[in-house]
Order: sequence, then C-alpha cells, then structure tokens
Amino acid sequence: MSQAVISVNAGILLPVLAPAVGAAVVLVTDVAVQHLRRAHYVIALVALMVGVLATLSGLGMVAGAARRSLCLPGGGQCMYVADSVASTLQLAALLAAALTLLLTWPDDKREAPGATAVIVSLVLAATAGATAVAGARDVGSWLIGLELATLPTVALVALRGAHSAISGAVALLTTALVSFGLLALSAALWFTATRSGFLTPSSALAASIDPLRRPILVLAVVVVIAGIGFKLSLVPFHAWTPETYEGAPLPIAAFLAGVSKIAALAALLVVIRAVTPLGSSALAAIAIVSAVSMTLGNIMALRQDGVVRLLAWSTVAQAGWVVLPLAAVSPAAVKASGEYLLAYVLATLLVFAVVAALVQIMGAERARKHHLAVPGSAG
Repeated sequence: MSQAVISVNAGILLPVLAPAVGAAVVLVTDVAVQHLRRAHYVIALVALMVGVLATLSGLGMVAGAARRSLCLPGGGQCMYVADSVASTLQLAALLAAALTLLLTWPDDKREAPGATAVIVSLVLAATAGATAVAGARDVGSWLIGLELATLPTVALVALRGAHSAISGAVALLTTALVSFGLLALSAALWFTATRSGFLTPSSALAASIDPLRRPILVLAVVVVIAGIGFKLSLVPFHAWTPETYEGAPLPIAAFLAGVSKIAALAALLVVIRAVTPLGSSALAAIAIVSAVSMTLGNIMALRQDGVVRLLAWSTVAQAGWVVLPLAAVSPAAVKASGEYLLAYVLATLLVFAVVAALVQIMGAERARKHHLAVPGSAG
C-alpha cells in the first residue's frame, strides 16, 4: 500500500532555506573555530546571495503564475506559493538584510567574543521568517513565519545592553506578544469561518456567501489588521516605534525599518489577496488607520530633533501610505502597495547608511542626537 506524502521542492524553498541554513552554519562555525568574526559575515552574505539568486526566476512571472511547494497529496492545496509579488518581497528582504550586515560590520570589533555570531545568526533567522511569510499560504506557516521574523529582533535590540536598548526591547517584546495574541485569535476566527487552514480566495469564498459565517470572516480580517498594525507601526499600534528605534543600534534600527516592515506587509498581502470575495467594504478599517497614521506620523516627525526619532515617526507616516492602496481590493492595489514599500525601504536604508557614516565621523551620540538637517518632508 503506497503512502501519500507532501511534495517538496527544495529549489523553490531556497529563499527561505538559504538564510535559515546560513544561521545554523554561523553558530556551528563559531563553536568549532572561535574568533572568526569576518567569517561569520562572509557565510551570512553568501547565504543571502544564494537566496537572492533563487528569487530571480520568480520575478518575471505573469499574473496567476506561481511556483509551488509543500503541496498536499492528490494535487491538493500547497502551503508555499511564490508568485511575482512574493518573490519581489523576498528579494527585497534578502537585500535589506545584506545591507544591515554591511552596516554592522565596521562595529564588530566592539562586540564581545561570540556576540558577532549571535547577531549575524539572529539577522539571518529573522530574514528567513520574512521570506517564509511571503510565500506562506496556510495559517500555521504564515503565523510561524511572521513571528520568526519578529522575535529575533527583540534580542537584536537588547544586545546593545544600554538602558535605552533594554527599554526599547521590552517595548518591542510587549508589542510582539500582544500582536501574536491578536494574530492567533484571527487564525482561530479564520478557521471557524472558512473551515480551512489555507489562506486562499477559495477558502474565503464559501464563508463570504454564508450569512452566518461572513461576519466571523470580516472580524478575522479586522483582527489581522490590528495584529499586523503593531508590526507595521500603524496608529494606534505605533507606540513602541520611537523608543525602540532610538534604543537599538543603528544597523538594527535599519533592519526594523526594512526587513521587519517587508515581513509585515507580506503577511498582510497574503490575507488581503485571500479575502477578495469580501470586497472593499470589509477593508474600510485600512483606510481609516492609514489616514490617521499618515497625519500623526508626519506631525510628530516635524517635532523631532534627533534624526533616529525622526526616522521612527517617518516610519509611522509611511506605513499609512504603504497600506492605503489595500483599501481597494484589487491586484493593482497589491502591486502599488508593494512597490511603495520597496521605494520606502530603499530610501530609509540609504538614510540609515548616511547616519551610520556620520557616527563614524562625529561619534554615536552627536550623530544620533544632533539637529541634523534632513531634506524633504518628514514623511
């Protein structure tokens, strides 16, 4: 009697597997041969570049085409689907992680022995979570990938050891726990409404036409927006952002503004694309939250003197712009949201690179606290 098994294509999973394996290799290398700080960065950058190469074949796929893995027997649904949108977000996360490591590299000699391996492995682990959530199509993988992209950042913020870093890490951890609770609740509501563990339009369609299950499905979407709102720094879920950014080392603040935001948007897009049968009325909450985020974020950014806090409030404002197109449920809205996020991440990482260069010239306190002139609007 033959036994049915889940089909696995490791090549399609490579954007997730490469950083995950890289994190394990870094830790094993550090145990086997200590004090090889540079080697950790080389291993990490090679792993990230392998992941980058694996995403390239998915970038040019036409609408509706996708690469699938972890598929159920008998031609059933797949737990991992990488289309052009997912591949683009994965590519952005991998490149942003590589830039974070390059920003960290000049300061590695200031770290205690073994700390470099921990920092590099945590960055790779969080990046693996970000790439995983972009392709996840079942509730379990989606939730685990999103939390894997979040929890290592708490340790990355705290490793600096200063009082402000510990305070920022506690704020981030508290937010992460609340967010996880909301997302777990939303997963339960989704399963109750759809009777399926897959985040697909076909799963939502049956619930959307059932008058008893549709309200539960709408509630699931609203709770998802709240849970991911913490990770995207949307108002009123933004309170952790200025404190955490200011307490974190500059490269880690850049990581929070880059890879973490990509992971959060990727998770939101998976849900938005699954609930297209509900129509735009179910996502009116996104329009309200985005408008408030844009307004408050820009007003508060204009009041800041320190460049890092300015960038933190700018993140709040930009989060509103990122999710605003999603209020209209359509493929064009998903594309617009993703493209705007990529432009924001690129600009923000460049700003953090400039600030990091100023740190080398002026010193950390002057560069972070100094009244720096930042051209353009606060947002």
